[in-house]
Amino acid sequence: MTDYAPIENRYDFTILFDVENGNPNGDPDSGNMPRVDIETGNGLVTDVCIKRKIRDGVQAIMGNAAPWRIYIQNERTLNRLDSEALEAEHIDARPEDKEFAKEIKALKKDDPTLDRRLRDYMCANFFDIRTFGAVMTTFVKGSLSCGQVRGPVQLGFARSIDPVSVQEISITRIAVTTEADAAEKNNTMGNKFIIPYGLYRMNGYVSAKLAQNVTGFSDEDLDVLWQAIVNMFEFDRSAARGNMAVRKLYVFKHSSALGDAPSWRLFDSIAVHKRDDVDVARSFGDYEVSVDRSAIPDAVSVTEMVDHEL
Repeated sequence: MTDYAPIENRYDFTILFDVENGNPNGDPDSGNMPRVDIETGNGLVTDVCIKRKIRDGVQAIMGNAAPWRIYIQNERTLNRLDSEALEAEHIDARPEDKEFAKEIKALKKDDPTLDRRLRDYMCANFFDIRTFGAVMTTFVKGSLSCGQVRGPVQLGFARSIDPVSVQEISITRIAVTTEADAAEKNNTMGNKFIIPYGLYRMNGYVSAKLAQNVTGFSDEDLDVLWQAIVNMFEFDRSAARGNMAVRKLYVFKHSSALGDAPSWRLFDSIAVHKRDDVDVARSFGDYEVSVDRSAIPDAVSVTEMVDHEL
């Protein structure tokens, strides 16, 4: 655990973000086409995609020193990061050892607190484990219960408000790859997929009980999470995502760890509709967003984290 106290209140939140002439989340099984619900035509963005942007945002904001380190990243293998906890607890067993599972089982028999201490080390050092949880295969291999940590912050899939139009755009490159190609042509053709415009909605949840009982997720972590969400596309510019932006972040704060209302009731209080005089939406201004405060219990506060209109 970190030196900070775990959060005491439950939270729910809704993110509205949009894409203009870009691909918010390509599907590698479909030639990197934008993900679409085949029955409704609504665009989809996975929770994994948004978690990656949050992780990268936290690194950009806080750097890569404890307690803000990121576990799921490509700089070091997960086994190497897991081994740090073993070294910190002065355990000589290594994941690459053939007898690793037996050695860990024997150590656990002599020290019932081993699971908790390894889990606490990983949670204290890595923001994304403290936030989203993780499957740490090294510890799973050793039959340790701390190998699977359930995080207090969970996200659903993002879904576009209206069906999206996926368009394939042909592009040319004034260059060729091989000498044989150069003898026949002076450029090459390619293609990319775009969505002219789409406004997406994603709902999220923050469990105070999981923070208190498992990972130690704190108010300081929560502040960094909101910063990373609001700025997640500012740190992730590319040709495919150059015109993406977080337009709204509504945060519902309950008065207790267990909460004062079901999440769905709070989410239903936020209505997003295309304006009556708009046939085809091409900007955020083509939509109306409203919050029905009468549907929100007095014990739950709601804050708009982007432009603070509420």
